[in-house]
Amino acid sequence: MNRNLFISLIIIFNLAIDQLSKIWVRANFIYGESKEIIGDKFIMQYVENKGAFLGMGSDMNPTLHFITLKLLPLLVLLYVIYYIVKTKSLDKMSLIAFCCIVGGGLANVIDRFLFSSVTDFFFIDLGGIFKTGIFNVADVAVTTGMFILVFNNFIFNKKSKKEA
Repeated sequence: MNRNLFISLIIIFNLAIDQLSKIWVRANFIYGESKEIIGDKFIMQYVENKGAFLGMGSDMNPTLHFITLKLLPLLVLLYVIYYIVKTKSLDKMSLIAFCCIVGGGLANVIDRFLFSSVTDFFFIDLGGIFKTGIFNVADVAVTTGMFILVFNNFIFNKKSKKEA
């Protein structure tokens, strides 16, 4: 498959799944409503996040909010797209990881431009062992991409050291 088509498809897939899930939540939940999916361990609760991670920055002045939560992320994501298209030496796992990060990042930036907030709806609470803030599919894509990059870099570095 053509490399640029591969990149486009992964980014579009991540962006589309996120946007479709948010459309579904907005259509089927009342703001603030929550529903247990797997007992009280996995819950869906519809919220709108006007800030970044865990609502940080939601009370910034409008100009700073625009720069830090809309413009800067958009510019960084556009640069990452440029980087992955131009850098032909990226291995397939790193390429997939960057595409997941870009797809998820763009999905949240689109929300910020269209709605001035990001729709979040997943919440996990494993009873003191592990608990999340409320998040969405785009956040999962970005986090998965980051884990793939770290894991792939760790494995790649180990292989390089063994070969040396």
